[in-house]
Amino acid sequence: MTKTTKIKVVTICGSMKFVTEMPKIATLLEVQHGWCVIQPVYDIETAEATQRGLQNIVNAHWEKIDISDAIYVVNIGGYIGSSTRNEINYALSKGKEIIYHENAGG
Repeated sequence: MTKTTKIKVVTICGSMKFVTEMPKIATLLEVQHGWCVIQPVYDIETAEATQRGLQNIVNAHWEKIDISDAIYVVNIGGYIGSSTRNEINYALSKGKEIIYHENAGG
């Protein structure tokens, strides 16, 4: 099979309050829109819980945003935490499209 068109690459951003919803949303975005969805690390509890380990996760997330065409903000009930706001501002500074779950029809 040969790939003929570039598909949109989207990184999921959102509060870990929505950790159970985000993988389901990512799957729906790939199925419904045909996007390539990059998900954040969800199992932070078992990750190396050192300051360096946590910083590595954050740095990897910024890189995911860098290689994406857009971010998809999971803002269920309108909730956007401070870390997600930072991700939105970073994505805007890089000229990325911002798509909000509550406005996108999931």
